[in-house]
Formats: sequence, C-alpha cells, structure tokens
Amino acid sequence: MQQPLAYRMRPKHIDEVLGQKHLVGEGKIIRRMVISERLSSMILYGPPGTGKTSIASAIAGSTKYAFRILNAATDSKKDMEVVVEEAKMSGTVIMLLDEIHRLNKVKQDYLLPHLENGRVILIGATTENPYITINPAIRSRLQIFEVKPLAPEDIKLGLQRALEDNDIGLGEYNVEIPDDILNHFSNVTNGDIRSALNALELAVLSTKPDEDNVIKITQDVAEECLQHKRMTHDKDGDAHYDAISALQKSIRGSDVDAAMYYLAVLLEAGELTIACRRLLIIAYEDIGLGNPGATSRTVSAVTAAEKVGLPEARIPLAFAVADLALSPKSNTTYRALNSAMADISAGNVGQVPDHIRDAHYSGAEKLGRGVEYKYPHDFPHHYVEQQYLPDNLKRRQYFEPDPTGKYEEALAQIYKQIKQK
Repeated sequence: MQQPLAYRMRPKHIDEVLGQKHLVGEGKIIRRMVISERLSSMILYGPPGTGKTSIASAIAGSTKYAFRILNAATDSKKDMEVVVEEAKMSGTVIMLLDEIHRLNKVKQDYLLPHLENGRVILIGATTENPYITINPAIRSRLQIFEVKPLAPEDIKLGLQRALEDNDIGLGEYNVEIPDDILNHFSNVTNGDIRSALNALELAVLSTKPDEDNVIKITQDVAEECLQHKRMTHDKDGDAHYDAISALQKSIRGSDVDAAMYYLAVLLEAGELTIACRRLLIIAYEDIGLGNPGATSRTVSAVTAAEKVGLPEARIPLAFAVADLALSPKSNTTYRALNSAMADISAGNVGQVPDHIRDAHYSGAEKLGRGVEYKYPHDFPHHYVEQQYLPDNLKRRQYFEPDPTGKYEEALAQIYKQIKQK
C-alpha cells in the first residue's frame, strides 16, 4: 500500500527542509551539527505538521546514519532495545522518539546511558513545552529546539515540489491548479504542511480528469478537501490589513458584533497568530486603565488559544473580544508614552538629576550621586516631594488621565493629589 503524500515527501537531506531557517539555515545550529558530523541528542518541539519528523529524517539522510522511528507512548522498552542492539552492531543510529513527553521512567532509565556514550542519537519530538512536560533528567541531556509553524510561502513550495515530483510526488498526474487556489491550500492550514499535502493529494486523486486528461482543481474542490472556505483575504494584500484594522476599530468603538465578525474573518483565513497579537495590542492600547482586569483576561485567553490551536482557539478569543469591546476604554498610557517619546525624538532630553542617579559604586558619593535622595518609604504615606525629571523638563506632564472607568478615576484622583502637593 502506498504511503500518504506527506510521508513520501519527507526531506532526505538538510537542504530540502522547508522553513525553520533559524535551525537549518546557513550557519545555524542543526546545519552546523550536520556539516561537522558532531550530532547531539535533541528535542524538537512545535505544533503538529511543522516538520519535526522531517528535520530528523533530513539529519539522518545528510549523515547517512540509520534512522528509526519509535513512539514513547506506544512502543515498549523492548523496541528500544532492538534499536540499541542495532547501534552496537552497525554503528550510530538516529532514533526519532515521537511524543517524548510521554516517556516513562523505565524507558528513560534504559536510554540514558546509551545517550551519554553517543551510541544512539535521540531526537525527541513533542507538541508540548519540554520545559514543563519532560522529566529534567532526560531534558538536561538533550538540546531543545523550537520548530515553528511554516509560513505560507514555505508550504506553497512544498506543494509545488509534490506536484512536480514524478517519483514520490504527484508529477505523474496532469494537474491544473490556479495559483490563487494553490495559495488557498498554503494559507488555511495554519502552518501545517502535512495537512496541506494530505488535502492536495485528496484533491488530485478524487477529481476525475476531463476529456483532455487534465485534473482541474477548482475552488470548490479545494474547499471541500481542506474543509475550509476560501476567504476574500490575501495575507499580503489590502484585505488582510483591512480585517486587522477593522477588528481593532470595532473593539475600540464598542461594536461587539462587528468585532466578532472580523475575528471570524481572520480565523477562517488561518490567521491565529495575527488575531492573538492584535488582541493583546488592543487590550493595552485601547482598554488599558479603563479596565485592567480585561487586559489580564485577554493575556490568559491568548495563552489558552495558542496552547490549544485552531479550531478550539476561537473559543477563548471570542471571550476576549466580547470582554474588550464592552469594557470602558482608555488610551491614557498609550498617549503618555507617545508624548514622552516625541520629546526624546525631538532632542528635548536632559540629564538625570544627581540625587536619583546610580549610587551603588565606590566613589559615587564624592560625585554627588544619590546624596540628597529621599527614600519615599521612610515618609508618611510612602510619598515625599522631590524632583525626578531633568531640569529642563521638570514641569512636563505626559500622563493626562481621561477616566471612563472606576479604576482610572481612582488613579486620576491620586495623580491630582500628587500634583497639588
């Protein structure tokens, strides 16, 4: 039985790895290991379908070492013993251990001495954060590398390779696929090359050739095989930036229904990372002191979304959108920092007053550093009047509260009292 396209298209050399330039690019750590033939055991962690197994396969192909794949959850200690015995008989073996976070103590204790003597090069693969889920005893013996979701252009390159390869790809089929449809395959799988290749293979094999023996992949076929509707959304075009802008402006304008719509546009286009990043910015730029609790809840919601991934990620993000859109709004801190930065950009800077300059070193007192500093905690209400801004800016006011919620109103009162003193 023929293996799936994603399996067949795994790289056989480090030069064939898609993306991951921070690991396999020129001068980067894994490429240096391969070139110098100084491999060390490692853990590759990242989302499904991003190339963890591919990197391990490419390392093995580039070094000509034997390559064996095991699963920490389903394969037994005996299966590992077989690999170790092979290494003893024929030399170094690269063992890819999938789901390494599920490695139990018995298997771990068996593997440790073989990792230390270099007989087995272990490449652990996991979707879980190894600093949290993997036992320190095994983690301390392996280098940890993060494998990132592939960019759409990397996925598109992988799909093009598959369509052109006559030996292991789909090159034997006469396939006609418009560039915009190929972009659709590349954009909606959230950096998962395996899903994109599987969907492409399904599209080609399930579409009947026309009278000229041409397999034409249409938008309807792509959507059906991907189970993803094609959006009017081009990552490099106006629609992409318009959707991001509309999401922020809808939340800023307290229109929760519009905000939900634009969040859906981004998520349907596979733009989870963009949606998460934008919600964090909105929380601090537009809500800020109006409802600090909402900003904290947004951070928690984004963390949850990044951990579970799509499609479930939509649930915490929808929570955050409603919370932010219906919260009191404040851009006080955003305006305050912009105002301070404008002074600095215009060259309106000054020297830090001597009494609050660094005074921890020998001789600072002779220079007058920190000599007249008043420690606020030594005074009633933990406040004492003294100058903090440079002389030429000492009357400058950057923070100008305009409260819309109780929290900022309380801060505004404190600020007013301090200024009056």
